[in-house]
Amino acid sequence: MEVVSGLTLRSIFLHNDNWLRFLTSNHRLIRSAILVGVMKMLTCRTKEMGFHTYSCPICNYSVNVPHSCKSKFCSPCGKKATDNWISKNYNILPKTIWQHITFTIPEQLRDIFWMNRHLFNLFPKLAADIIKKFAAAKGILPALFVAPHTFGRDIKRNPHIHVSTTKGGLTFDMKRWSNNLYFKEAKLKTMWRYAVINMMRTQYKNGNLRLPPYLNHIKDYTAFNSWLNFLYSKKWVVHLGRYSNNHKKNIDYLGKYLKRPPIGETRIKSYDGKLVTFIYKDHKDNAWRKMTLPVMEFIGKLISHIQDKNFKGIRYYGLLANRVRGTLLPLAHKLLNSAADLSKKTFRSWRQLICSTFGHDPLICPKCHVEMKLTETTFAKKLSIADMMQVIKNKN
Repeated sequence: MEVVSGLTLRSIFLHNDNWLRFLTSNHRLIRSAILVGVMKMLTCRTKEMGFHTYSCPICNYSVNVPHSCKSKFCSPCGKKATDNWISKNYNILPKTIWQHITFTIPEQLRDIFWMNRHLFNLFPKLAADIIKKFAAAKGILPALFVAPHTFGRDIKRNPHIHVSTTKGGLTFDMKRWSNNLYFKEAKLKTMWRYAVINMMRTQYKNGNLRLPPYLNHIKDYTAFNSWLNFLYSKKWVVHLGRYSNNHKKNIDYLGKYLKRPPIGETRIKSYDGKLVTFIYKDHKDNAWRKMTLPVMEFIGKLISHIQDKNFKGIRYYGLLANRVRGTLLPLAHKLLNSAADLSKKTFRSWRQLICSTFGHDPLICPKCHVEMKLTETTFAKKLSIADMMQVIKNKN
């Protein structure tokens, strides 16, 4: 049995025309965002994505530096985006105590979310509003951000919300920082359950919901409301992480939830041409498990988590809200006696990353040992579906 070496998502998608065969069989079911996301991943850092040309001013030696796709579905680009977010926010986020909270929904609602993807945009504010209500009762405004996820560790459909919030916040008179924000798990569950169910009621009443086939017996609002009332008896999980005041640990921990793809390539352990095996940590007992899937099922599960165009993967609220952060964040840092340079640029270019990782400057001419200059930029071409398929065939 053939074993494919150098396992990456790209190699699995391209091997044996896997993506082409999947696309041919399921093209009527695939959203345009999926086509774009996969194509970006497959052409990342290739000439199809465009490139910069750098030339030596002395000997005219030149190199083409291909553009990256910057897609969240692409593991290298997702890793780089995460690292840049961590570097940038180390100096921006308040250096104080943070808590990570996860809000989930019962299995009975997952198919409805999948069929009505606009719900993913309504989801984050529900969780943020609950945290803000707790804080308002204490007379404080916390810093918090929200990352909606559609996948579990085993890449199954599992819509949930990751919330990171400061344990305290600015008092409403803007004179003190108070660490007086505590959460009760039972109360959070009650508020979360009511918020989600009430949102579902409103969406159905406004004619904005499609129901899965197994709910075809529901013909009116009264029947739908009765079904929703049944969900009050189901398990709603809200997990409260431990408080932490280790700023670096907090930023590293928070960053990994924001821009990563559904699966990191280091978790893919084997692919023999037919089956893909990967590992994941079971949150029930924190034990590592193995899962093996047929390659077509693996691809189908992965691409279903690609969000539509313009979907915001991170939402900021409280002190971090865009309309107030310029004023309130400096005040928060002052009250916390922590230095912050909100204008500091921490983005690391591809050149800096190569220098730090491999110990050589890619823009130094190997013949003349002088810095090469940018002489031309070639932009990516807009490709039709037929063009995309031809490019993929050429890759093989």
